[in-house]
Amino acid sequence: MARKLQSLPHFSSRILLLLAGLLITILQVALSASNNHASTPIVVSTWPFLDAVRAAWYAVEQGMSAVDAVVEGCATCERLQCDGTVGFGGSPDENGETTLDAMVMDGTTMDVGAVGALRFVKEAIRTAKLVLEHTEHTLLVGDQASVFAISLGMAGPTNLSTNESLKKWSTWHDNGCQPNFWRNVIPNSNTACGPYHLCAVNQENEDDSFSWSTFGTSTDKVFAQAKSNGISRQNHDTISMIVIDKDQKIAAGTSSNGATHKIPGRVGDGPIVGASAYADQEAGGCGASGDGDVMMRFLPCYQVVESMRQGRSPTEATEDAILRIKRKYPHFVGALVAVNSDGAHGAACHGWTFQYSVRNLDMADVEVFTIHPITI
Repeated sequence: MARKLQSLPHFSSRILLLLAGLLITILQVALSASNNHASTPIVVSTWPFLDAVRAAWYAVEQGMSAVDAVVEGCATCERLQCDGTVGFGGSPDENGETTLDAMVMDGTTMDVGAVGALRFVKEAIRTAKLVLEHTEHTLLVGDQASVFAISLGMAGPTNLSTNESLKKWSTWHDNGCQPNFWRNVIPNSNTACGPYHLCAVNQENEDDSFSWSTFGTSTDKVFAQAKSNGISRQNHDTISMIVIDKDQKIAAGTSSNGATHKIPGRVGDGPIVGASAYADQEAGGCGASGDGDVMMRFLPCYQVVESMRQGRSPTEATEDAILRIKRKYPHFVGALVAVNSDGAHGAACHGWTFQYSVRNLDMADVEVFTIHPITI
């Protein structure tokens, strides 16, 4: 018995050493995670849009504001036509035309500028910033948004279609306009192109007296050049970005050319505050990507930021918002990424594997994080 008691301290010391080693390992992992996930300033973007994140980070390093950094990042993606889903020459609508959506939000003042269904102007995010800085409005849309942009110095009118986007549209049209976004119309939208109607009598009751020449005369004059280039009234990865700058101010923004083969006039979640992006300096920011027509019905980014305000981590907040949508639309495809006011980041997705990009002071360059879909 005495011999057993003598060996007990030696045995206990081995256990203590093992526990101490395990504790050190846990602390090292936690410290590493802290370095990667809680640091400001920071730039976070949906998808591996590395050049866009680098452009935003460069703006931050130069002392530019969070709003300006978001604009620089999204503008880079517009210029590079990221994945064909941002900027000109992508996602043609039913008429073969590319239109743009964009939004930028100042999380300090809660001011927002946004444009939807923007035609003939390439720089959508810079136009959104003009709305933010030079109007009392939040959102401008369509032709009049284009007139606004050009009147304040944006280049245009410019044909936003390219040979590639028109070829994509032509292939779609030759394939019976499949897939499309119509339902409950004739002819059967699952097998035929439009024009579509509610019933056959509609074709007989069309008002032949209506003419675009009597509608928006000033707009027609502005776009005469663009129409001569082949664009007329007859003819999904979003970049969402969140930035916390050197002054700890936060902003968020988005840019997208919308859903491919969308019905002309469709505006997605891109320019909708709280849907595609949201920022509040007291809590954090959020960005979204995916099926905007579904996601905008839930204002998921607003929910995520409010959840972080209540103390949830970015990962917990995004998972909760994704699951909320999933309960109503079990087959939807989408993702959310979030950053809290301390610079911790996280994401969640459903229906696809999602990636987001991060740059902060602890990183030598942009790092890409991969998130697998929620299976709950």
